Amino acid sequence: MSQGSYLRAEWPLFAAVGVGIAGFGLEHAALHAGGLFLWGLFFVILAAIIGVAFRITHHAEVLALRLGEPYGTMILTLSAVSVEVVILVVMMFDSHSPTLARDTVYAAVMLDINGIIGIAAIIGGLKHGAQKYNLASANSYIAMLLVALGIGMFVPDFVPDDTWIAYSAFSVGMMALLYIAFLRLQTIEHRQYFEYGAIEHEVHDLAASPNWVHAAVLVGSVAGVGVLSEVLSVLLGAGLEGTGLPMSIPAVMVALISASPELMAALRAAQNNRMQTTMNIALGASLATVLLTLPVIEGIALFTGERIVMALTPIQAAMLLVTLLAAMNNLHDGESNAIEGISHFALFAAFVALTLLGVA
Repeated sequence: MSQGSYLRAEWPLFAAVGVGIAGFGLEHAALHAGGLFLWGLFFVILAAIIGVAFRITHHAEVLALRLGEPYGTMILTLSAVSVEVVILVVMMFDSHSPTLARDTVYAAVMLDINGIIGIAAIIGGLKHGAQKYNLASANSYIAMLLVALGIGMFVPDFVPDDTWIAYSAFSVGMMALLYIAFLRLQTIEHRQYFEYGAIEHEVHDLAASPNWVHAAVLVGSVAGVGVLSEVLSVLLGAGLEGTGLPMSIPAVMVALISASPELMAALRAAQNNRMQTTMNIALGASLATVLLTLPVIEGIALFTGERIVMALTPIQAAMLLVTLLAAMNNLHDGESNAIEGISHFALFAAFVALTLLGVA
């Protein structure tokens, strides 16, 4: 790939720089004018962040392909979750919402399992019929998700205020241990669990650029997402104020931004009859979100001394339990089909409806 072609491929990053400069310059005018001006600027910045997220995913995939395992999986998961964490932390400090982190993790799991698997299974099932994947990988992901969600989001509902610091510290350590252990088992001892058929590489690594360039672009892009998120958070807060719209919208938006590249990759894989890739993306993203996002948020809570609400609401707990039960039932035979996809999509639609009603 020529240098000109390489630079042209990075146009979302250059566009994001321009949008960021314009966003900071127009922020006060948009807040004063409100209405279409405010929301127009908001959606332009949102589109820029999503574009940057796609480029972050690309550069992470190139590095993962070049460096191999276990570094590849670690880079992919850390880069994907870093986008979510950066946006989440910026919005938390701007909005001072004690439930934003919980709502974001909950939304991410709903999007990944019910949204991605549901839509991908419908598309792949209608085109190819039953699609096979490695059953051991699905069982491993679900088992880890049950434990991680239990420790991080179900149990905190019963932890009294006078002991939350000790439990929060335990939770941070346990999540880190679970992630390190799962990463090693996934990439070394039980790597075969997460493969099905021939291994395919989808990344077109045609650039003759050194690894440090991709690493630098990766880190710089994540920092850029943080800068753009600052303006986005202010505009969103002002836009939602007094509208009566659900206050969980910011959490869904954060989850949607980080899930956008994963959704496109998972749908492409399902269309090409590679459901194993879809499962690795959807379930792996859910697990990475829980195991990597929760420790960061709990760490912030320990640093500031202010407890962050991670305990689920009754509706959220019910939706998560039904989702996990449906996944355990549907992912029991190593095959997916459109019927299973519809059941997950129905749960995703319920999540959207509850969010719009402002009760979840």
